[in-house]
Amino acid sequence: MIPIPRFLKLSYSLPLPYFVPLADIRWGAVLIVAIFLGVIFDAKFADAQVETQEVGNALDFAHDIVPILRTHCVKCHGGDQAEGGFSVNSRESILASGNFSIEDNSHSRMAMLLTNANADEQMPPPPEQRLSNDELEKLLSWLKAGIPWEDGFTFAPERYEPPLFPRPIVLPPIRQGRIHPIDRLIDSYFARNEIQRPARVDERSFVRRVYYDLIGLPPTQDVIESFVSNPLPFQKKQQLLVVRLLQRDPDYADHWLTLFNDLLRNDYSGTGFITGGRKQITSWLYESLRNNKPFDEMARDLISPKSDDCRGYIDGIQWRGNVSAGQTVEIQFAQSVAQSFLGINLKCASCHDSFIDRWTLQEAYGLAAIYSQQPLMLHRCDMPTGEIARASWLFPEQGNIGNDLERDQRLVQLSELMTSHENSRFRKTIVNRIWYQLFGRGVVHPLDAMQTKPWDEDLLEYLAEYFWQQKHDLKSLLTHVATSEIYAAQSQITAPVRSAEEFIFAGPQLRRLSAEEILDSVWTITRNFPTSLDAPVIRSTASSEEINQAIVSGRWIWDDPSGKADAGTEVVFRTQYELAKAPKRAIALVACDDQFRLFVGGREVGTGSQWSKLHVFNITERLKKGKTEVIAICRNGGEEANAAGFFFESHIDLEEGHTVILATNDQWQCSKQIPGSREGYLQAAKGPWQSASIIQPLPVWEKAIGPQLQQRIAELTTGTMPPIRASLLKNTALMRSLGRPTRDQIVSMRPQELTTLEAIDLSNEATLAETFQAGGEYFVHQGLSSNELVKQIYWQVLGRGPSEQEKQIALSAWEEQPNAEQVADFLWSLCMLPEFWFVR
Repeated sequence: MIPIPRFLKLSYSLPLPYFVPLADIRWGAVLIVAIFLGVIFDAKFADAQVETQEVGNALDFAHDIVPILRTHCVKCHGGDQAEGGFSVNSRESILASGNFSIEDNSHSRMAMLLTNANADEQMPPPPEQRLSNDELEKLLSWLKAGIPWEDGFTFAPERYEPPLFPRPIVLPPIRQGRIHPIDRLIDSYFARNEIQRPARVDERSFVRRVYYDLIGLPPTQDVIESFVSNPLPFQKKQQLLVVRLLQRDPDYADHWLTLFNDLLRNDYSGTGFITGGRKQITSWLYESLRNNKPFDEMARDLISPKSDDCRGYIDGIQWRGNVSAGQTVEIQFAQSVAQSFLGINLKCASCHDSFIDRWTLQEAYGLAAIYSQQPLMLHRCDMPTGEIARASWLFPEQGNIGNDLERDQRLVQLSELMTSHENSRFRKTIVNRIWYQLFGRGVVHPLDAMQTKPWDEDLLEYLAEYFWQQKHDLKSLLTHVATSEIYAAQSQITAPVRSAEEFIFAGPQLRRLSAEEILDSVWTITRNFPTSLDAPVIRSTASSEEINQAIVSGRWIWDDPSGKADAGTEVVFRTQYELAKAPKRAIALVACDDQFRLFVGGREVGTGSQWSKLHVFNITERLKKGKTEVIAICRNGGEEANAAGFFFESHIDLEEGHTVILATNDQWQCSKQIPGSREGYLQAAKGPWQSASIIQPLPVWEKAIGPQLQQRIAELTTGTMPPIRASLLKNTALMRSLGRPTRDQIVSMRPQELTTLEAIDLSNEATLAETFQAGGEYFVHQGLSSNELVKQIYWQVLGRGPSEQEKQIALSAWEEQPNAEQVADFLWSLCMLPEFWFVR
C-alpha cells in the first residue's frame, strides 16, 4: 500500500487543474486512470459494499483483518518499515498518513490503490501475492466501517521502555577482593553471562590509555618509566595518576572541549557564522570545563541562558532562505535538547510520528513550543495540520510546562525538570557518554538511542545515582570509572554485532584516536605546534603574583565625560591602527555597560550584553597587514538615565617578543550616528566624529571586571599558555578526513573505520608532510647518535622502546647519520602503525 506523495493527496474525483509534477508522472498516471475509470471504480466499490454489508456487521478484526495486513502489507508498511511514509502499525498511524479519511472512507486513497485497474499500480505491488476476492471484500468492508481497531494491538515490535525515575541499587557481593562498586557490578555481570574476566593490561599500555582518555595527549618516556618502576601496588598508582591528570585543568578542558563541541554542535566556523545566524558558546563552555562546573548547572545555563555567552546553543542555526518545517529554530531546539541531554533522536518525530521509537509529532512540537515566542503550528511532512502546539515536557508523569508562562519562564521550568532527581534519564545519558569515551562502547549503544535496553541496567542505574550524589561533578565521575579494575583490563577485540541485544561486554574495546588526538600527538612528537588559536579562550596558568602585577592599558570611555546616558542611548566608538605585518595572534578583551557589538575590519566579531563579564575574542584573522579599523556599537540599558561605559584592550603578537597593545583611550572617536549592518558586515560609519571621553569606572565595574582583566592580561603577557591544541582550531580538510564533524548537526559518536580519503590525506596531505619535515629537522638538530635517535622516536610515538629487530630495520634504512628528510619519513611510518592509532 504505497501512499500518494503528500503534495498529491487527492481523490480520484478531484478536477484536473491539480497538476501532477513531471517527476512524479507515475502518480499522474494513477490519477488519470482513476478519474477516467471512475464509473468502473464506483460500480466495483458499490457492488463490494452490497456484497459485504452482512460481512461488515460480523467482521472480526483479529481473525479477518490482521492476517491480511500481516500477509500483504506489514512487510513494507509495518514494524520498523514505513515505505512512502505509510505505516499500518496502528489505526493512528494509518489516519496520520493521509491515506484514509473517516469523512470519505469509501473513496479513500487506500481503497483506490486496492482496486486500481492498472496492475502496476494496484496494491500490493508485484511480485507480491495479490489479494484474493475474499480478502479484498474484507478490507473494503473494513474501510467502509472506519477501520475499527482492537485496543492495544499494534504491528510495531515490542520496545524496551527505560525507567524514568531512579531506583535503588543493591551492590552484589565482593568477589576476589574487588571492592570497587563498578567492579562488583561487572563481576556479577560476568558471572551471569559466564564471561572470563580479562587480565589487567600491561602498565605501559595503561599509562598511554589513561593519558589519552583523560587529557588527550601522549605520555612522555619519563612518565611511563616512573609509573612502571614505582613499587606501590598497581591500584594505588592507578589512583594517583588519574587524580594527577585530572588536576591539569587546561589540558583537561582542551581535551573534553572536543566531546562537548560535538555534543552541543559548537564550532568556530561553518554554516551560519558568516551571516550572523549562529553564535558560538566557546568561551562559556571552556570556562565551564576548566572550572569543572557541575553538569546540571551547565545544562540549566544552556537550556535557560542568563547571558549571551551560552545562548547560541538554544538559538541554533538560522538557515538562509526557506527551510522545511523540521529545520526551524524551534524544532532545532527540541531536537538539540532531546539529543544532547536525553539521548533521544527527535528528527523523525519532527516530521511525523516516529517509526523507530515511541516519540510522536505532537511530543516533538510540544518541546519546540517551550522555546517558541509565537503560536507554533504542527506540520506533518511539511504540511500544516491546523493544530497549534502546546508547550509540554516529554515525560508528563514527572511534571509539565505552564503554557500561560512567558518563554523565559518556560525555559527555566524545562531546565528544572531536565535536571531534577526524578529525571534519571538526564544523568544516565551523560554517564553513558562518559563510559563510551573510556570503554569504546556505551552501556546503552548507540548513544543517542537511549530507548535501547542497556547491557547491564544495574550498572547504568548505579552510575547515574553516583553522579547525582557527587553533585554532577564530571571529574568525580571520571575518577570513579578510571580507578576501577575493569578500566585497567586488557582491551578486547570483538566481532561486530547486529543489534544491542546480541552484545556481551567483555572489557574495554580498542578505540582509535580522534582527529584532534592524532594531530595533537603529531605536533607533540615533532615539536611543531600551531602558532595561533581560533577558539576565543585564554589558557595559561599565570601565578597569583603575575596576576597582581599585570598592567591594564585600556581606559573606560564614553561620549560624555560624566559617563552617564539615557536608557536606550547608542554610541559608536572607533579607532584605526596600521600593522607592519599580519599578527601571529591577536586577543581582544571587551567590557561594556550594557550592550555592545564589536566589528574588526568591517566584520562582526561578537556581541555582549552582560555588564559584569569580560568578553574575550580571537581577532587574529580579522587583522591584516596595513590599516585596520575597530568599531564598537554600544547601547545603554535600563529604564532611566544611568552609568554607561566601554572598555577595549587587544594584545597583538606580531612576532616573538614583539607585542602591540591597542586599547581604549581619548584618542578613540565616537558618534551617535549609528551605522547599519547586514549579515555580519558593517556599513560605512560616517560620523560626525568627536573625541571619546575617559570616564571614572564605577566601583561595581572594578569589582566585577577588574579581577578578570588582571588574570587575562597576566596570561597574555607572561607567555605561560600551553601549546595550542587541535580542539581550539577551526575545522580543516585534514581534520574532516580524520573524522571531525562539521557540527552543523549534533554528533555523539564519530566513525571508527578508516576511509579512502583518510588514507590519501595521510599519505600526501601538505600540512601533515610539513609537520613531519619539521619534526625531522628537530630530531636531527638534537645531535643524537642513530641508535639513540631510533630509541627516542619510538618512545615519543609509541610510548615504548624499539625491539632489537625494529631498531635494525630502522638503522638499515639510514646512512650512518640520517638527514632530516629520512627522519621525517621514519616519523611518518611509525605514526601510520595501528599501535599508534589505537588506544589499547
